[in-house]
Amino acid sequence: MINAILFDFDGTIIDTNDLIIQSYKHTLKTLLNINEETSKIVQYFGEPLAVTLSRYDNKMTEQLVNTYRTYNEKNHDELVKSIPGVKDAILKLKDSGVKLGIVTSKRMIQVKRGLEILEMTNVFDSIITPADTIKHKPEGEPALKCCELLGVLPEESLFVGDSHFDILCGKNAGCKTCVVSYSLQTMENLLKYKPDYVIDKIDDILKII
Repeated sequence: MINAILFDFDGTIIDTNDLIIQSYKHTLKTLLNINEETSKIVQYFGEPLAVTLSRYDNKMTEQLVNTYRTYNEKNHDELVKSIPGVKDAILKLKDSGVKLGIVTSKRMIQVKRGLEILEMTNVFDSIITPADTIKHKPEGEPALKCCELLGVLPEESLFVGDSHFDILCGKNAGCKTCVVSYSLQTMENLLKYKPDYVIDKIDDILKII
């Protein structure tokens, strides 16, 4: 029985894809003169920001992160979009009595900003960000922490995300896993990580539980 749903944030319940891609491109071009391809940026979706940027220059990680965040915060409200049907589906899940959590590699201040735009500030019972754990996605610790705060066992939980980092985080914690088909990562690649479920829309979770 599934008693809790753990959601990734970016690309799963809010469309921040353009914002993230443009933030990476701006940062890499400005500081390293790299014109990065979108397809390469997308493969790192779900990974903590500092980890991804350190791949490009581990001696400039702090400067890269700061540049990314400045651009991201400045352009946030203009570039983020809601995903059709997500809000209504999550409210239905809330009404069903299942516990709801967010497990994200995003900072809390930006998560709250996104939830305000979606008008969902009081919907989730727990929000886990990188500040809450020592290890991060794809390790299981963030999902385990969320389960602990929700008062549920991992095996009673479904981790829903749009990247292989989400699938691995859920699996490493002992949760059931689910990937959304509207991910920018290819489904061929995502299926290699063997999620328990693939859904076209968040509303499909109601059928699973």
